[in-house]
Amino acid sequence: MQRRTLLSALAPGVALGCLGLTAAPARTQTLGDKIVLGQSAAFSGPSAELGQQYHLGAKLYFDRLNASGGIDGRKIELRKLDDGYEPERCAANTKQFISDGVFALFGYAGTPTTAAALPLATEAKLPLFAPLTGAQSLRDPYNRQIVHVRASYADETAAIVKQTVSMGIKRVAVFHQNDGYGQAGFEGTSRALATHKLEPVAVGTVERNSTDVATALAAILPKNPEAIVQVGTYKACAVFVRLARKAGFMGTFYNVSFVGTQALMDELGAVAAGVSVAQVMPYPYSPVTPLSGDYLAALKSEDARGQSPNYTSMEGYVAARVFTEAVRRAGKALTRDGLLNAIAGMTAFNLGGFNLSFGPNKNVGSSFVELTILSKDGTVRR
Repeated sequence: MQRRTLLSALAPGVALGCLGLTAAPARTQTLGDKIVLGQSAAFSGPSAELGQQYHLGAKLYFDRLNASGGIDGRKIELRKLDDGYEPERCAANTKQFISDGVFALFGYAGTPTTAAALPLATEAKLPLFAPLTGAQSLRDPYNRQIVHVRASYADETAAIVKQTVSMGIKRVAVFHQNDGYGQAGFEGTSRALATHKLEPVAVGTVERNSTDVATALAAILPKNPEAIVQVGTYKACAVFVRLARKAGFMGTFYNVSFVGTQALMDELGAVAAGVSVAQVMPYPYSPVTPLSGDYLAALKSEDARGQSPNYTSMEGYVAARVFTEAVRRAGKALTRDGLLNAIAGMTAFNLGGFNLSFGPNKNVGSSFVELTILSKDGTVRR
């Protein structure tokens, strides 16, 4: 536990030799006819749906791009390694990618895992592009090597609290994962409540990759909250919702986007009715934006392999498109530094109705958040 905490707390650029995680400078990739990316994410275990869907969405775009000839004559290859949503495994995967000489890291999933990878990527001067996390600790202080496409958990929890306050709800509890991800969501919720001179009425936690929520239920339900903000993954959050409903809780549940909307609905079934989820991507189920329309059209192609639309694969699809645009802008003489310079130059980029704004010393592209409601019939309402 101490080792994991130290990994999460390391400032970008700190030497890692004392931890046995020294990363040699990344080998200069001879690009040739392909650009190789490395993705470490959960592809097994209770959070597997997140890594799988993100990967499928990214591959959906990259495969179509490659079929049309790639970009500047190069195809993009996305390699994946399973970390099971565990920091130590993610660090080992990252060292492997660095040793293999991948051009960049892409689509890492989770706060504790990305936190373990970032010092390694920083020391190796390897871009870490579009991780599936909104933790402020990975955004502040600024680190040139990591590029965020999505809004932060602070943005999401601020939107959630704004909604609860507008409804006259004052008694808000927080159920969160007991790690950097959960702490980021808890702190965001607490800060947002404080602006209205409120604070959480109760707090309960669950361990990562666990569904043992009994202690959290016992800490929260007796305090009679009107709403519960959940900062966890889909299996633990689903178990908590089911047991809380069974115990008679009739208030509203709010989730941040990392929960995995489709996975949460699949776990809950009809019990999902009325559960709210904050979203950081455009609505993927109908062509409400040109980007959504492109994504849905891609899902109809043979490349989609039977995929159904969902927010997590949409995020992978968006990340792949933004990465490809940055490669295009960097030009044929592509380098890692040139890629990061190109991203910094994307100060006003409209991706089919989804607006992104990067810049010098600004590596977060979007602050877009939208609240949605789940229904008992398996649909998502805006």
